[in-house]
Amino acid sequence: MLEGKKILLGITGSIAAYKSVHLVRLLVKGGAEVRVMMTPSAQDFVTPLTLSTLSKNPVLRDLFDEQSWSNHVMLGRWADIMLIAPLSCNTLAKMAHGQCDNLLLATYLSATCPVMVAPAMDEDMWHHPSTANNLRLLESFGNIVIPVAKGELASGLFGDGRMAEPEQLVRFLEEKLSSTKPLSGRKALVTAGPTYEAIDPVRFIGNHSSGKMGIAIAKELYRQGAEVTLVAGPLRTNFRADGIRLVSVTSAAEMYEACQQAFGSADLAVMSAAVADYTPVVKAQEKIKKKEDHFNLELTRTKDILKSLGEKKKAGQIVVGFALETTDERNYALGKLEAKNADMIVLNSLNDAGAGFGGDTNKVTIFQRGGKELRFDTKTKEEVARDIVDTIISSYYA
Repeated sequence: MLEGKKILLGITGSIAAYKSVHLVRLLVKGGAEVRVMMTPSAQDFVTPLTLSTLSKNPVLRDLFDEQSWSNHVMLGRWADIMLIAPLSCNTLAKMAHGQCDNLLLATYLSATCPVMVAPAMDEDMWHHPSTANNLRLLESFGNIVIPVAKGELASGLFGDGRMAEPEQLVRFLEEKLSSTKPLSGRKALVTAGPTYEAIDPVRFIGNHSSGKMGIAIAKELYRQGAEVTLVAGPLRTNFRADGIRLVSVTSAAEMYEACQQAFGSADLAVMSAAVADYTPVVKAQEKIKKKEDHFNLELTRTKDILKSLGEKKKAGQIVVGFALETTDERNYALGKLEAKNADMIVLNSLNDAGAGFGGDTNKVTIFQRGGKELRFDTKTKEEVARDIVDTIISSYYA
């Protein structure tokens, strides 16, 4: 899928620059035309000669070089995509605040092509609030931030901050450059997992949702070309973002706020989280001691996320809800479809073997406006996610 694509690779001063050698090789092997530019400090980690030999093009380094003075404008127009890998903490800060003291930064600020960045830094740098703020700024500019990995770092520590491996970067580029996917250019919001409603600092009201179904849906939407934001409660399964924007929350109130923020720009929302219907009126500031034989807990309704999105959706926005039922399942699902102003309801019944919380399989029935009803057999949650997404695509985006 990279055949004939023009890729502008920017390399900054990070020990992860050694991976760029292999990355250039993979890109050229895939048929891409690669131009490499380096910041001055990047040359301390990998030589321009190596990269020019592999890319079959001169490496661009000096903003004031006679041949590259005006190239910063033309390169950003020539490329199908600009990838900065590795992106150091220093260059990240400069990009976020519009500084322009080298050729790479001048090209970035002039680029009209999509820009992807692959951060690489030590764990403490990665978790610093200023880094998080700079990443948010970059994303707000429309740049795509490729998630870092957890692993051994140059400092000897083990943690977050490793740049994605070259093979992963190639996959991200292929997915971004593919224009044949049915959801390309669409933005999707997905919720997953349970919510925990605090009683005191150590106790909460929750449920058995693992988040597996929502994660599978988010991944399938992403595979079909959508730009996905996943709002997830406490997950009981490991999740690697791989291009999906993850917003972690704990309570129903936090999930409500995160969904309100993301829904405005979304084309599609799939509300698969098991959100608590009730939350304690008062959260004790200290652990409640065992004193009496009986303990009364006053609860109040949480905000209805699905209903709120159904009420505010605009023309062209699609809202999909889930219903987990134990009795009179079909009627409850149809009632939810109408009451929440949803376009589609996915019904799970705890009476069906292989369905429900925690497992790796599910069995669903999809209800749509207009009376359409689709029943599916028990399948893995990944297969169920494909059925749900295929139904969305065929019904609304075909």
